[in-house]
Amino acid sequence: MIQFNQNRLTQSIKLLGVIVLFLGSCQTEQFRVEPSSSPPATPVKSTQISGKPLRFGILSIDSAVSVNERYRPLLNYLEAEIGRPFELIPVTQASQFTEVAEGNLDFTTNNPLAAVQIQRLYDTDFLVTHSRPQTGTQFSGLIVVKTESNIKKIEDLVGKKVVCVNFQTAAAGCVFQINYLLEKGIDPFEDFAEFKENKSQDNIVLAVLNGTIDAGFIRTGQLEKMLNKGLLNSLDEVRILNPVEDDFYYTHTTSLYPEWPIAATSNTDPELAAAVQTALLNIPPNHPALKAANIDKFVSAIDYNSLDQLIENLQLKSWDASSEN
Repeated sequence: MIQFNQNRLTQSIKLLGVIVLFLGSCQTEQFRVEPSSSPPATPVKSTQISGKPLRFGILSIDSAVSVNERYRPLLNYLEAEIGRPFELIPVTQASQFTEVAEGNLDFTTNNPLAAVQIQRLYDTDFLVTHSRPQTGTQFSGLIVVKTESNIKKIEDLVGKKVVCVNFQTAAAGCVFQINYLLEKGIDPFEDFAEFKENKSQDNIVLAVLNGTIDAGFIRTGQLEKMLNKGLLNSLDEVRILNPVEDDFYYTHTTSLYPEWPIAATSNTDPELAAAVQTALLNIPPNHPALKAANIDKFVSAIDYNSLDQLIENLQLKSWDASSEN
């Protein structure tokens, strides 16, 4: 009797062990993670940046450091939108032409005079135009003197020392003012005691203030930018000659002209150029990249014919090249 009970006990224990193993196996199968057979959700936007860097030439009107501060955030935005790395290439009044001529750039942004000259020479394609806060798609040139200067009117510039950025390719930093003075019967190359170039508009204003020169040519917004950077204590330190009486946001001397464009060079893939154009036109309002570059938004490229006419009338660089693309 006792032996029978022990046998039954042994059998029961074995049976219980089998049941436990079975249940454990079922549990393992229940919680095993199987690969999903359903397709993954489509991402909103790929953050993968790959491929050969796209070279974006940007004209430096003060320094390479300033160009990087203003435009690197915009190129970061384009990288995220396009999925390609963008390399910022600061260019000068001279190298902006050679870089395009040698096929070293994919995109470029320059003052509109140089941009139109490059387009006439190398068949670039204008994609968008900068639209600035308060001023939109137009800007102008200033002739500035120190506030205490005895130069009160344009005619007083005769016999004085004057500096601008570049005689041939600087828009509001030189050529707008040259054209304006010629229309007033003053030839800067003949009537000034000294007429020189300085590539930095910051330095031109500072030279006016320290008395090294009598007057300087700069673009609208330059004084305000210097004030924000701490290079000026007050806008009252300088005076603008012959201010135009109109409702334009900034006081200015010359006529108004179209703002800077962004262009694709002739060797850039048209589909890539179209993607960049779309990204720029659709950049969200108040995006940090816009603030960094002092841009309100981008608009489709506007009419630059007034610059073509200026180039041809003054026989500036590219004047004998076709303006048709």
